[in-house]
Amino acid sequence: MLKILGQPGGRLCDGVSRRDFIRVGGLALGGLSLPQLLRAEAAAGIGKSPKAVIMIYLVGAPPHQDMFDLKMDAPMEIRGPHRPIRTKVPGIQISEHMPRCAAIMDKLVPIRTMYGSPNGDHDSFICYTGRPVANQPPGGWPSMGAVLSRLEGSTDPGMPAFIGLAPKAGHPPYGSPGHPGFLGTTHSAFRPNGPGMDDLTLQSISLERLADRKALLAAFDGYRRQVDSSADVAASDAFQQAAFNILTSSKLMEALDLSKEPARVRERYGKGDPKNYGDGAPRNCEHFLMARRLVEAGARCVTLNFGRWDFHSHNHSELLTHLPLFDQAFSALVEDLHERGLDKDVAVVAWGEFGRTPQINQDGGRDHWPQVGCALLAGGGMKTGQVIGATDRLGGEIADRGVHFGEVFATLYHQLGIDPNRVTVPDLTGRPHYLVNGWLPMPELIGA
Repeated sequence: MLKILGQPGGRLCDGVSRRDFIRVGGLALGGLSLPQLLRAEAAAGIGKSPKAVIMIYLVGAPPHQDMFDLKMDAPMEIRGPHRPIRTKVPGIQISEHMPRCAAIMDKLVPIRTMYGSPNGDHDSFICYTGRPVANQPPGGWPSMGAVLSRLEGSTDPGMPAFIGLAPKAGHPPYGSPGHPGFLGTTHSAFRPNGPGMDDLTLQSISLERLADRKALLAAFDGYRRQVDSSADVAASDAFQQAAFNILTSSKLMEALDLSKEPARVRERYGKGDPKNYGDGAPRNCEHFLMARRLVEAGARCVTLNFGRWDFHSHNHSELLTHLPLFDQAFSALVEDLHERGLDKDVAVVAWGEFGRTPQINQDGGRDHWPQVGCALLAGGGMKTGQVIGATDRLGGEIADRGVHFGEVFATLYHQLGIDPNRVTVPDLTGRPHYLVNGWLPMPELIGA
């Protein structure tokens, strides 16, 4: 938490309002030291390309049979009451409650045969790492955001590389932005809505002292260390300066300030509901717009969570509390990226940790089904306007072209210009690990 002494109102010498300075200064990195973060990025070699990823976790696992894989020839207790509609791409049909996505299907790729979650436990881990929770190395597997922070850094020195918009949730894995694993807290997500907002502190500083840059930098709590050479002193000052630049970055504040968007754009995304849905996530459509603004400003990876799709009862009515909002926000994000010329550089993926049972239970819900689930991809220079995979008549088993989470991760890394089976990151013992477990990029998405 940043404590500033002085009267409210007014602006600092660089045009940043005191209120905004306090707000941005209060953002947390889950215990990170900003200078540590920047030092690690410099050591890795910060990439300058604008390529980035937005990862959307559909909390609790959505019902694929009611979204992208409707089975109209199955019995009523399998197919449910929802109907498919045609899309812009002939031969592809999706839920009637996704008309906006249907209208831009040429820009999307539904995957109907996702697998890889070994059980029916609720955890966002596989959605952020591409790997199951079991059999992890010491420290744990890092999320894609942490890996990109380690390998690439942000595209702008005033922006963190990895930003997580997920607020704290009643079930902690639902509120995770993706963990840094063995890469360490230096590569944790920068969390505007996170639970660790007091971890990054500046000691109390009078407003008069704000004009003195050196005094302000000296106030970073816990960062001053003994150094042995003038080179170390110079490096320390440089990283402190960069940390201060992030905390007071006009780019960061502007990206978080949705009021700077035209009203028509904000209306296109919609507001949704900012309150958490049960022990899950909010159905916050504005987070989709904020994610676009953050990658455009220089973030390399932005994660967000949406709703609570664990519909063990009242599946069909619960779906209507989620799917129309998701349809509006996701389609707005994809169209926005195309209109702003970002579709070749920014990849988007939305998915849950597993699928739902073909059989509707006695409470009108669908239960956990790790055998097969779904995903929705867009952007990133991928080949869109196609559907990948097919399930059997009841939607419960893979009939053609199963897709493992690791294949999608391999594809995303490939589109970012990183070879996931050649590039490595070191664990806590210094042992190198490839970015995926032998999976290859999907030829359907990257082929010429």
